[in-house]
Amino acid sequence: MDTGTHVVMGVALGGLATIDPSIANDPILPTSIMIATIIGSQAPDFDTILKLRNNAVYIRNHRGITHSLPAVLLWPILITFGIISFTPETNWPTVLLWSFIAVFLHVFVDIFNAYGTQALRPLSNKWIALGVINIFDPFIFFSHLVAFAIWGLGLVSPGPTILVLYFVLICYYIWRITEKQRVVNHAKTLHPDATHVFVSPTIRWNQWHVVIRTPEIMFVTESRNNEIEYFEQFSFDPIPDIPVINAARKDSNLSAFLSFSPSYRWEVEDKKDGITEVRFIDLRYRSKGHYPFVAIVALNQDLDIISSYTGWVFSEDTLQKKLNIVTE
Repeated sequence: MDTGTHVVMGVALGGLATIDPSIANDPILPTSIMIATIIGSQAPDFDTILKLRNNAVYIRNHRGITHSLPAVLLWPILITFGIISFTPETNWPTVLLWSFIAVFLHVFVDIFNAYGTQALRPLSNKWIALGVINIFDPFIFFSHLVAFAIWGLGLVSPGPTILVLYFVLICYYIWRITEKQRVVNHAKTLHPDATHVFVSPTIRWNQWHVVIRTPEIMFVTESRNNEIEYFEQFSFDPIPDIPVINAARKDSNLSAFLSFSPSYRWEVEDKKDGITEVRFIDLRYRSKGHYPFVAIVALNQDLDIISSYTGWVFSEDTLQKKLNIVTE
């Protein structure tokens, strides 16, 4: 989820904790727990700092080790240690428990995005991405704000308010799961030979990005109001074992892209001055006829990597500027 949603989830957990009278009546504990849940709701995303290095490092590692099984246990310990360093009289087992709940909830809800997480590391490096909830979901975010308003106005105490909120959100998640499965089933009905159906949610409830892969063709489509609209189709060509591709795959940007993207097409194009450009394009995020998530590697005649780029490019003009940088 986005940062704002994780913040409101942390605040909600802090309010939920007050359902325990021993916490609500403690002069220090509610504040300590609120701090713990807010920090815990953000902690797994501290790896965002990797953007300062480069896109390849960020794409390969974001939602990786910081969302892993060991991290889910380590973050609460670090958060609790930090809090009791300033308030040693705080009931640390309770703070540890709610820190753990906040971190666990963060990782759990991220699984429902199309991006996903490596939540099972070190048992498995597989990305778990259910593709049910958009990175920013207005219903989830604003339902929290409504709950906070009810809480803040004193109409209902925070604990019961958040309990009702969570019941509503559980129902919402179940509905979104069934809606996504309906899209998948519809695609498989249209293409019984489909080997994969990649579904990515959008900010609109009735709209989904869908890539249908058969043994020979990849169809780029969109499901809107339970109707599938076809945009483009490409032959499904596995990555070939040829010198130029093998050389490009040694690049960290392309390697990061391939570790993340399950649905892509590739191109090899000869440019001027003996430069060859290898481009991989993620098909899941088509927007206004453009595919914004790409990886590009430029090589010279000796197949040495000159430059490369991976990341999100949201317009053709910007893409061309990136390409100029890569191939200059």
